[in-house]
Formats: sequence, C-alpha cells, structure tokens
Amino acid sequence: MYSTLKEPKHAQLGCNSVNSEWGVSDAAERLHRESLVWDMVWPLEPWCGNSWDKVAQFRAAGYNVLSLTLAGDNHNIGETTQRVAAARREVLARDDECILVESVDDISRAQIEGKLAIAFHFEGTRCFERNLDVIESFYQLGVRHTLLAFNQSNSAGGGCAEKVDGGLTNFGRLLVAEMERVGMLLDLSHTGRRTAMDALDIVTQPAVFTHSNADAVTPHFRNIEDEQAKACAATGGLVGVSSSNEYLGVETSNVDAIFRHIDYYVELLGPDHVGLGFDVVFDPVALSDWIRTRPDEWPGKDDPAWTGFTYALPQDAPKVTELMLQHGYDQDSIRKILGGNYMRVCSQVWK
Repeated sequence: MYSTLKEPKHAQLGCNSVNSEWGVSDAAERLHRESLVWDMVWPLEPWCGNSWDKVAQFRAAGYNVLSLTLAGDNHNIGETTQRVAAARREVLARDDECILVESVDDISRAQIEGKLAIAFHFEGTRCFERNLDVIESFYQLGVRHTLLAFNQSNSAGGGCAEKVDGGLTNFGRLLVAEMERVGMLLDLSHTGRRTAMDALDIVTQPAVFTHSNADAVTPHFRNIEDEQAKACAATGGLVGVSSSNEYLGVETSNVDAIFRHIDYYVELLGPDHVGLGFDVVFDPVALSDWIRTRPDEWPGKDDPAWTGFTYALPQDAPKVTELMLQHGYDQDSIRKILGGNYMRVCSQVWK
C-alpha cells in the first residue's frame, strides 16, 4: 500500500543528510541521479518564459528526457512545419548538450553521455488539417506523441472544456489508426471524456494522459475521472501528473500537492502506470494573461477574480523523489514513475 503511509519515514531511510544543491537527502539525490528522469510536456514558447536557455535548468535538475510542445490545435500545417524545422535545427546545433530523439536507443545514449534527449509533440491534431498523410512525415521529423484535441472540439473529437462531447469522429478513428501505424503515441490529455474513452476502446497499443491529474482529488474540467485512468492503464499506458496549481487544487503549485496526485494514481493504478508531466511554465503571469483572452478555449478564465496559473520548476523534481522515498515507495517503483514507465510505453509504440 502507498497512500496508507501517512508519515514520512526519514529515520528508517537514513534521509537526514540534506544535499545542498537540490535540498534533498543523499539517498534521494543518489536515486534521482541514477534514475531515468523523463518529463513528457514542456511547451517551447519564449513569450511565456519557455526559451531554449531554460533547457539547462532541466539538465541541472537531473532530467534525461524532455518532450517539447511545438504546435497543435492553434496552428496550421505551414506554421507547424516551420516550428518543427526550427526546433530540429536548434537541437542539432546543441549537440554538446542535447540529442534529438528518433528511437529509445537515443534516450539510453543520452543518459550514458550525460545529455538531454529531446523529443517533440503536438497539443491537438488540428495542425494536420485533416491530412492523414502528414502524420508519418511529422513522425520522421521527431514528433513522437500527439494529443487528440486541446480543450475545444476538432475534427477528431471533443475537447475537455466543451459542455457537449460527441465522441471520437470517423476521422478521429482513422487518425488514431494512422498514428498507431507510424508509431506516434496517442495522448488524451485535454481531450473530452467521451472522446478519450472511445479512443481507448479502439487502440491496440498503449495510450497515455501525459499531464492529467485526478478529478477525484481535485474536481476540474482538465482532470480525468478514475474510469478514464483505469482504461488508459488497461492499454498498458500511463497517466502523467501535471504541476499546474489549479489541477493540483492549491493556490500555489508545490511538491506536496504533486505527490498527493502521484500517490492517488499509484494507489488506483499501481506504480507501473504513473509518470511526470509537469508542464513547466517559467512566466506563468504571461501565460495567464494570454489565457484570459481565450474564454472559448479556457472557460471562466476571463473572470477578473481568477488569479492565474502557477507551476513547479525543474528543480522540484528531485524533491518529488524525496517525498516518494519518505512515504515508503520502493526504489523500483520510484524509477518507474520518474521515467521507466515512459521508456516501457515508448519502446512498445515507437517504430
């Protein structure tokens, strides 16, 4: 059992010595450094502080793999292609610190060489413009997973912010099949409940919710119900925990709240089906101001009383490792949650 361990177990684990760099115990630092640490969601958007110079902070916090959000439902094919091309050029130019992910072997190589493995993904399929032929091309350029929809409905299905979700469309079924054929991992975060369940009912490979917290812990239109999480786990997939304060149910994002959702999912699904999807934003004020202008995509965020989003930072990841140790998680389970589960899933799906 996991969540039944209410009190931290410092004395039993020998966790009293605190590392000065990360502010965690020697045991947590050692485990974190030895583990594969993988975050499936980081939006590359300089206007909200997420610029290339911030990549160094992920490396300094022990990350080995980072997937960059490059485009999605707010972009057309032309814009999307330009963004992917620019990101590829940047990663390849940083070959002293980064490796472009084309296979899981690249991730193993990055870990050995002490570099950061960089993959790409899209948040929504509108950027495909109903053209199934481009999916394989984007996969070949490094796009390794894609969300079906981003809050709003699109030609594939419903978004999680819509009051009415008509489910996975006929085109959506073709799209899911083509993603599976080329090896692009299906991500159902931001997707409507009915659409997500329809997709999980037809997939033949693992699917994921890369950054979707538990609605049972924090009711929110962006969080998912237990039924969705269980259906995802049944495919062999996993659910990643977001660090957004709203989805955590707190005023300011913090590691205790992140751990609460991790612990809930571990109790619900087991440690084989939980991961990280912090979705770090370095300037959440700029992001929140932008969201306020898009009430159709983010209902209620134009309310003057809304105080905006906050997020964890890369250096909070070792502290989550510390909390898992303190609450009695065995090292094998912690390694899976930090990145081993993503490695297993991607090894099965990527071609």
